[in-house]
Amino acid sequence: MKKRILLAVTGASGTLYAAALAEELGGRDDMELHVIMSSAAKRVMELETDLSPVDLTGPAFAAYDASDIAALPASGSWRHDGMIVCPCSMASLAAIALGVGDNLIHRAADVALKERLPLILVTRETPLSQVHLKNMLAASQAGATILPACPGFYHRPRTIGSLAAHVAGKALDILNIKHQLYSRWGD
Repeated sequence: MKKRILLAVTGASGTLYAAALAEELGGRDDMELHVIMSSAAKRVMELETDLSPVDLTGPAFAAYDASDIAALPASGSWRHDGMIVCPCSMASLAAIALGVGDNLIHRAADVALKERLPLILVTRETPLSQVHLKNMLAASQAGATILPACPGFYHRPRTIGSLAAHVAGKALDILNIKHQLYSRWGD
């Protein structure tokens, strides 16, 4: 049975993290990847990388516009095995923590929380203000996992891509999805 994973990409810096997830999950027979990209995510991708939105949506089973509030992920009856918001902007974190469902990403995250489905927020900002920290705590208390985009170095990364893969792998670890994105401590 395929695992259905929902990847939401917001306008925070760090599109490479989402690209690593899309590449890993989209190319597997045991996964059904669904992608939501905000317009801000597309703009940040353009500014930060040589990638295009198709690099994230192309490997997906389905892709949705963040303005489509009637898309499948907006419903609690549409089941999935986990949602990853990567990267997660502080604005999206705030909307999720406060239950403001003004776009498909925020609504799908709200649905994940209410349905007790795994929700991973790969936050990307530094330094953090008290507002950011309070929103992280609120989202965590509501059931989300906060996974700051802080790659480790024990796997001796040699490229930016391997740093991004490390963070992507950490998200997959939380969902118990086997991967080869990084070497584990002691391997």
